[in-house]
Amino acid sequence: MLDVIRKRRSCRKFDSERMPEKEKIAEVVKAGLNAPSAINTQNGIIIAITNKEVRDKLSVFNSVGARRPGDPFYGAPVVLLVAVKKWALAVYDGSVMIENMLLEATNQGLGSCWIHRAKEELENPEARELLSSIGLDLEEYEGIGHVALGYSLIDEYPEKQIKENREFWIE
Repeated sequence: MLDVIRKRRSCRKFDSERMPEKEKIAEVVKAGLNAPSAINTQNGIIIAITNKEVRDKLSVFNSVGARRPGDPFYGAPVVLLVAVKKWALAVYDGSVMIENMLLEATNQGLGSCWIHRAKEELENPEARELLSSIGLDLEEYEGIGHVALGYSLIDEYPEKQIKENREFWIE
């Protein structure tokens, strides 16, 4: 497992023409659904967006008010939107779901990147309407984040350099 953790990097250059196999996407989603949640509430959901038209519209909603112009999903053909029923621990539950998916994406040989602004998207009535085909009242949910997912255009990333003085022991 530590090898996967060490190998994981945020991909910002995806092959937008190469859709990952559905089995690989499903494994990434399954990793998110198996994440721990406070009091085992399992209130988190994952909306897997592989439809290019919906993905592109979501990209526009995500970029409204963003500091960086352009596609916030870096051309990734798949966007996994994580939302959790609104409650005090929603951000924690959704964040651990995202981390599990990032690690499984690496395990599956896929690139991934954690993308923010899901909260703003689900507060937008047009975005909720766009995603309404899943049959849930998305007003009950808080957007936590996304996993941009696909095949990376970068073959190798440099080894991560860990800053010093971040580990402390009390024995």
